[in-house]
Amino acid sequence: MGDVFRFDRALARAPADSAASGLRAVDRGAPDIGRFRAEHAAYIRALEAAGVAVDVLPPLAGFPDSVFMEDPALTFPEAAILLRPGAPSRRGEAAELEPELQRRFDRVLAMEDGFAEGGDVLVTPRAVMIGLSGRTDDRGAAELARLLTGLGRKAEIVAPPPGALHFKTLCSLLDGETILAPDRLAGFFPGMRVVRVPPEEEAAANVLRINGVVLIGAGFPRTAELLDRLGYRIVPLAVSEIGKLDAGLTCLSLRWNRRVPIQRGARIIGKNLGEVPT
Repeated sequence: MGDVFRFDRALARAPADSAASGLRAVDRGAPDIGRFRAEHAAYIRALEAAGVAVDVLPPLAGFPDSVFMEDPALTFPEAAILLRPGAPSRRGEAAELEPELQRRFDRVLAMEDGFAEGGDVLVTPRAVMIGLSGRTDDRGAAELARLLTGLGRKAEIVAPPPGALHFKTLCSLLDGETILAPDRLAGFFPGMRVVRVPPEEEAAANVLRINGVVLIGAGFPRTAELLDRLGYRIVPLAVSEIGKLDAGLTCLSLRWNRRVPIQRGARIIGKNLGEVPT
C-alpha cells in the first residue's frame, strides 16, 4: 500500500463553542474554547507546513465532538468509509460529513451494522488494525473489516487491554516498520519494530506521522528526546485543552494522498521483530 504516512490532502473541522461540553471519560475540567481554537489552528498550520493542503469545514454546534474528524469516517486514496460512532451523541456526525466526502471521493462506502470509530483504527503497511473498545464493538469491527476487504485491504481485529478510550490512544505509527506504544501493547505488532513510550508518558503514544515529520503533544520531554535520538523530525504541539476531551493528534483530521491512483466508480453504500528500549 506504499507509504501509509504520506499525505497531500486533509479535511478538518473548526471547533464549535459547544466543544467545551464534549465527551470525556475522565473529567479534567472543561477546555477553554479560546485556547482550544488556538491549539487547533496550530495543528492546521503544522499539517500545511508538512506539505498537506487542508480544507477546514465550519463548526457544527449541534455536535460538540465533531472537531474530532477521524471518528466518524476513514479516508484512503481509493475511497472514504462512513463509520458508525459508538457514542450516541455522535451518531449524526457521519451524515453531516457525507456530502463533503462525496465531493472529494468517487467512492463513499458506509457501515450498516455495529459501531466503529476511527480512533480505533490503525493503518499499517501490513494490515488495517481495528481495535475493540467501548466505542467499537465486535459487529462494527466485522462490518468495517468487510468493507476494507472489499477495497483490497487486509483487516485485522484486535482486543487491546482495557483502560483507554481508543486503540490509538495507546499506539501510533512512526514509519512503515515502526510503532510507538507502551509495554502492554508491545506484542500486538508482529513483524514491526516497537518503540516503547516511557511509562510516565503513556499519553505521548498518540503521535501523528505525516510525510517527513512526527507531530507530538508538547509536555512529553522523555518521549520527544527518545524520538529525536532515533532520528525522527519531531514537531511538538500544545494539546492541553484538546486533551481534556480525551483526544489526540490523530483524530483531528482526515488525511489521504490523492497522488495515489484511485479506482473510478460509482458511490457504494454497503454494507515484533524487535523493541527499542527507552
